[in-house]
Amino acid sequence: MSTDTTQPPGRRIFIDKQSPKAYHTLLQTSETVRATAADAGLDRTLVELINLRVSQLNHCAYCLDLHTRAALRAGETTQRLGVLAAWRDTEVFTPQERAALALAEAVTDPSDAAAQESAYTAAREVLTDDQVSAVIWVAITINAFNRVSILSRHPVRAAAVQ
Repeated sequence: MSTDTTQPPGRRIFIDKQSPKAYHTLLQTSETVRATAADAGLDRTLVELINLRVSQLNHCAYCLDLHTRAALRAGETTQRLGVLAAWRDTEVFTPQERAALALAEAVTDPSDAAAQESAYTAAREVLTDDQVSAVIWVAITINAFNRVSILSRHPVRAAAVQ
């Protein structure tokens, strides 16, 4: 049992700061996955939509804040960001984006085998093998970051008024 008392009782440890080598490896993985997605022909806005949808499902406020800003910088629209949680009920996403979002959801909740099989089959119809693999890796990676932020209780601070 650890006797480290640097953190007050009840306060969460920022595990990214507590174990920087492990976190740095996760960051390197993320960079590799981002490059893999780009090489597969997935644009940055789709990668950010996947990051956001997975973060919505996991209720990760920190990653939602971070990736909303990244999506806007990449050129995503506020309309599409606003309806992302209900993407199935809109017509604003392409067939490729819809397939990627469904697959990312299946990766995030792998317990539903039927939904996973349906999402995978649909993805194979409109995405290349490289794109299917990249979508899965993007979803796996953001799921890992969600858990780091949720368990560390990374704060979301109010943005400066412009």
